[in-house]
Formats: sequence, C-alpha cells, structure tokens
Amino acid sequence: MGHSWKEDRAEKRIKSRYEEVRDVEIFDYKRDTSLESIPARRAYRIHAAHVYIDIVNIDEILACTKDEGTTCHKRTLKFLNQHYRAVHRILEESNAKRVDFHNQRLHALVAKPYGEDEERRRVAKAVAIAKLVDEVLAETGDADEHIPNARVRVGIDSGLALAVNNGRRGGREPLFLGSPANHAAKCAGHASTEGIYLTNSARSVMGFPALDGDKDRSTRLTDEQIATCVDEAKLETSKDKIIKLWKEEQEETPIGSIEFSRPTPPLSDLNFDALTPGNSKNFEGVSVYADIDGFSAFVDQHLEENPENLVRTLHVVRSELDSVTHSDFGGRRVRFIGDCLHGMLIEGTAYTTDAEATVSTAVQCVGALRSSFLSAIEHLKSEGGDTGELGLAIGLEYGPLSLSRLGMKGERVRCATGRAVIASEAEQRLCKGTESRIGPAAYKAGSDAVRTLFGSSRTADNLDYDAAVEELSASGDKVAKAALEDAYASSRPAVVPSLSQPLRPHSKLAHDERS
Repeated sequence: MGHSWKEDRAEKRIKSRYEEVRDVEIFDYKRDTSLESIPARRAYRIHAAHVYIDIVNIDEILACTKDEGTTCHKRTLKFLNQHYRAVHRILEESNAKRVDFHNQRLHALVAKPYGEDEERRRVAKAVAIAKLVDEVLAETGDADEHIPNARVRVGIDSGLALAVNNGRRGGREPLFLGSPANHAAKCAGHASTEGIYLTNSARSVMGFPALDGDKDRSTRLTDEQIATCVDEAKLETSKDKIIKLWKEEQEETPIGSIEFSRPTPPLSDLNFDALTPGNSKNFEGVSVYADIDGFSAFVDQHLEENPENLVRTLHVVRSELDSVTHSDFGGRRVRFIGDCLHGMLIEGTAYTTDAEATVSTAVQCVGALRSSFLSAIEHLKSEGGDTGELGLAIGLEYGPLSLSRLGMKGERVRCATGRAVIASEAEQRLCKGTESRIGPAAYKAGSDAVRTLFGSSRTADNLDYDAAVEELSASGDKVAKAALEDAYASSRPAVVPSLSQPLRPHSKLAHDERS
C-alpha cells in the first residue's frame, strides 16, 4: 500500500521524456537494419507485409478445469511454449521477422524481398507462411499432456509503415505505425473463425477480387487463392521439415515442467529476465489494459506529412503510462501491444493477496493513468504538437494470473496468462476513449466504494486520479482513505485557508495554496 499519483511528479517525467524525442530523425529502412536497437528519437520507413496470427482456442484450454488453478495455467503455458517454438522455427526458416509475440497473438513482418516493386512477392510469401503455420500448429499438440493443437486465424496487409522502438527499462519492443499493421491486426482479431484473411489492399496486390466495406475481415481466402500464393512464394521449407526440426529441438532442449512460485509484492520488484518455464510466477491480482483510443486514425493523418509528431506522441504517452503503473503504484508492465499497455498489480504479502486492497489500488492506478495521459497530451500541445482526438480506454479484471518467459533460450518472450488477462482486454475494448470498465470478478472482490464508483454498468466516465481517490475515500474505501490522509499529511499548510474547492494535495492546487 502507500501508492499515490502527483501531478507535479508526472509533469516532471513527461517533460524529461519529451526532451528525449524533441529532435526526431526519420530514415528509410536499409537492408537488415536491426529493429531492436532503434533509438527512441529515430524511426524507419519500411515497405513490408504484416502478418497477425491469433490462436483462437486459447479460451478453451484456460477453461479446461472448472476452477482456475495452477493446473490449467500450466497447461496453457506449455501449450503456448510449444507453439512459440514451432512458429519461431517457421519464421527463421522462411526469413521472416518476429515483431511481437503477446500471449496468443503473433505479429510478424515479411520485408524480403526488398523494394516497392516486390510487394506481390512479399504478400504471397506472407500467405504461404500463414498457411505453413496453420499446418504445423495443427500437429504440435500433446494428447498425453492434454495440450490441444492450436487453431489459428490470420490477418495480412501490406504497405508503408514507420518502425519505432521505445520500450522502457530493458523491455524494448519494436512497433510499426501505419495502416498495414493496424488493418492486419483488425482482420486477425475480427472474429474467432479460422482462416487466412487479406485486406482489400493486399487482395489488390495479388489480383484477387476486392470486397465491399469490411467484408475482407469476414471473407477468408479460398483454397485456390492460397495455392496461388504458395506456388508464387516458393518457400524453401515445408511442414514436414519444420515438424522434424521442432521434434529434434524438443528432444535436445526439452521444455521441461512448468513450476510456479509466488512473487512478493510489489510487482515492480519482479525481474522478468529471471523468469523461465521452470521459474514462473502465479498469484491472484489485477490485469489492466490501457489503450490509446483513436490512435490508428491519428497515425493515418500524420504518417506522410508529420511522422515526427507520431514518434513524440507515442514515446511520451507510453513512457508515462509505464511510469504510473511501475513507479507510482508498484505494478508491472507486461508488454506494450502497439499503443496499448498491459500491466498487472497486486497488494498483500509474500503468502496471500489482499483482494479488496488490490482492486482499490488498481482503480486508483486506472485514475492516475488517465490523469497522466491528459497531462501528457497537454504538454505535447504546449510544444506545438497535434494530438487530434486521442483518448484512453481502460479495462481491468481480477483473478488468478501467471507470468513467465517462453520460447527458445536466448529468444524467450514475456507471457501473461489467466482468464482475467483475456477479460481485462475484453473490458477495455468495450470502452470509449473517456471510459474505464471493471470486470465482474474485480467488481465483486472490491469494496462497496468501488461498486458505488462504477455503478451497475461497471463503467466510469472520465475517471481521473482526483475522482478515484476522493470518491472512494468518501464512500469509506480504506486504501483510498489512507492514500488521501498521507497526501494531506505531506501537504497540510500551517493554517488552512478558505478554499473555493477541495484541497487536493496531489495536484497543483495544493502547491499554489501552500506558496
């Protein structure tokens, strides 16, 4: 406990982050430029095909037991680990690039063959890789371990995007700004039906018929269209070769058992680099998704004429959201998924989670995320930046959570699993850019004050830190009351003046009144 947000502290961080990207450099992508070592103030224009692959049956394995305990989490992590390894081998053999592997969702990049005039070959190759992934993952389950084969849905688009890399504290993560990445992701995430889905833009490149409206997201490629792409791509690998190599890797470097221990709060002290399948963490806590609403349209507006503005905006906002989660509230960022932060929080001891306190702290963190987001937008505008109509949509849910790093040694990626992870993202997707939603389990586990704050709709509009801490405190929430009392104690003037509005010691008002 004892976490809080202060406007002056946030503004100091925001100013510092802005100075890191005041002078932005934009370059054209050169052959084999490392995407992992791009400085925060630099970005690369790159023509490529973007592939998003979603494992659509992740829910089934998380629901393999009635109660969500370590058994279903171990199976889920092993399920993901086996498929991470298989897909890693496919991308390596196909000369494609893994951008991100976030839980059940893969983003890969097909940049070769290089050149604007090679777009058709890149799209064909992307489809061929997707087909190969589908075929291989259909044979990489484990009946003895009750690990099913993965069922996948793939979205593909092609075009110009801006490559940046501005993760924080050793967790640097490439990100592509532009319509091909956005539209490929939307095709993959549109529904849970399997298949390979090309955007109308990518269909045009291949000479396939265009579809009306958004029907490209619901109309899978035909077997004939896939065969056309596979024949043109001429991948120098095959399903049989990949499975053979995958099985050899399983024998040479076995995945081993998934072993859990409990992290000691706060999660901000967790060393992600030390996590492995055999050293994974399991606990009850809150999963939070905070997504920059309207960012795709914002990118489309600025990519050609003012890409520097995109780089500054993304760097400042994402960095501050990370700082709020990590520094102000003792939580941990799991990953950035594009412009969305996925974080986790826990309150309690080395042995047990205090569910009510965890939810209360998470709600105050959610309020602080919005306050910092608004402060970041205000600073960007003060520097002459255009931030358009950006908003912040936030979802949170409570439940059993597991953290690990999966994949090949030296290539392991962060992974977070649990029904609350999926549910918190689903709650976030239901939000407008001014809204925050709490999941049913967190709503139940929270205090009466939390339920009053969110109401029967489990939705709060414009919930900033001031509103969260003061309204929770006024309704008797113990954690919020303690936070407010600590803030007043540290800012109480010798003589309390007559105020036209409440004294908020975490804001500028208190500073002005004390001056």
